[in-house]
Amino acid sequence: MKKNLFLLGLLVCSMATMAQTEKADKPESWYFKLGGSYFNQTASTEFPTVGGHDAMNRTYVGGKLVSEKSITGSFGQGFRTGITAGYRFSTRLGVELGANYYSSNTKTMAQTTTDVPYIPASGTYNFKSVGEITAFDIAPSLVMFLGESHGFEPYTKVGVLVPIHGDLEITTDAVAPVGVNPGTGAPVFGNVHSVDKVKPNPTLGFSAALGTSYKLGKHISAFAELEYRNFTVHGKTKETTDFTVNGNDALATRSTAQIHTNYRDGIDVNSNNAATNPNGVNKDKPMDELSSYVGISGLGLTLGLKYSL
Repeated sequence: MKKNLFLLGLLVCSMATMAQTEKADKPESWYFKLGGSYFNQTASTEFPTVGGHDAMNRTYVGGKLVSEKSITGSFGQGFRTGITAGYRFSTRLGVELGANYYSSNTKTMAQTTTDVPYIPASGTYNFKSVGEITAFDIAPSLVMFLGESHGFEPYTKVGVLVPIHGDLEITTDAVAPVGVNPGTGAPVFGNVHSVDKVKPNPTLGFSAALGTSYKLGKHISAFAELEYRNFTVHGKTKETTDFTVNGNDALATRSTAQIHTNYRDGIDVNSNNAATNPNGVNKDKPMDELSSYVGISGLGLTLGLKYSL
């Protein structure tokens, strides 16, 4: 009898242990993450031409060029916020789908500084152009969980980035000739402010991350991720959305060719570009310019909270 009771007790203990193990090993189903990130750029390239100005930082003294430096960089440095839905279909594997909003730091793309207000021979005047990228993207990824220990559960994931909306906004401020004094024939200067928005072609990027979560409660965890992402964006069109002279709206004075640009893989004698078309530019049609690209590659840290169902 005692032997039977002992075997029964052992069986009950074994079943309880198996149940607890099964419960501990049972993977999560759905989970959701909310996080914020800061990225640093990892690669620099030469910025594209801005409004006919090369990506250069030039300084003139007495009407002569005294220094010139190529401007390089990327728009991979900035802040990102996002929400992610994940499904864990085994102890080790899961999938995630993130929706993110990214805003880059502003970057100087072209600049000229001169102590002479205007150099007629080269058409040089003081100006500065800065760019900023804002974008929404979705990010599907495959997740591999590496096992939990003392509340920590490290994981790694790889995926793609699919931008769904965004643009490169280029703001230019200049002190430029805006007219001619009829009495003396000397140029009249004004403060010129313009904003151009570059829309991108569809593109795909790549991302990889290493992270860990830490349980704060039954359903709540904190998480941290170190993420690398790599993709470039090619321009499709450009439009001037704001153009003022001395604070007054002057967009209506610009021609279609000055306001709108179509980016092409190549330009020839049939393109609406004075560099290749012997007939010059048709001001009533969008300008054709060579397509260029900017990089948004970066290495970032994400911190946030995770809720598991």
